Amino acid sequence: MSQPVSVYAEMTPNPEVMKFVADRPLIEGAAQAEFISKAATVGYSSLAEELFNFPFVTGVFISGTFVSVTKDDTIGWEMITMQMREYIQGWLSEHDTAVEQVPPLQAPTESASPSGAADSTGAVTLDDADIVPTEHDDAIKALLEEFVRPAVEADGGAIDFRAFVEGTVHVRLRGACAGCPSSTATLKDGIERLLTSKLDVVESVVASV
Repeated sequence: MSQPVSVYAEMTPNPEVMKFVADRPLIEGAAQAEFISKAATVGYSSLAEELFNFPFVTGVFISGTFVSVTKDDTIGWEMITMQMREYIQGWLSEHDTAVEQVPPLQAPTESASPSGAADSTGAVTLDDADIVPTEHDDAIKALLEEFVRPAVEADGGAIDFRAFVEGTVHVRLRGACAGCPSSTATLKDGIERLLTSKLDVVESVVASV
């Protein structure tokens, strides 16, 4: 049975990502879901699976009441925003659940960020096997959660804490933040300034893959 739902489109700082905001939650609580291929959506999000049927869609990120859609450079948003908004609104009116199961966090790849997240953000490589917990992790996570998460979610993305290594905070960019031209400024002028002012042990913040 159809149920009324409202969806509006909102630009993000990333020119390849559009944020579509609904008037109801699309995923439970503070959970987030990111998909970089249609195959990765199976069993996790039927909404994301359907969005990948559009030939220009290269990524889908779902958090709270919004879904951020990443496209390739074959077409401009001015040509497809209304179509995407109407499609998402229609789909949500016919389905109760957008994310059936929260997927495991995926490491970014070239296919996940066609606009070159690693290049545009100066991302460094950090192997998960090399990450060692420290006594400062919880304080860093708390600051990111309180001051950073609301701001980046407003822009259609997410920044996740990965590790604290020798004075440097490593974070992973997701959603609209991945490949965003302004993400370097966000890291250095915003997040780095915040963390270094609050925690003496923090010297810098970098994006890592």
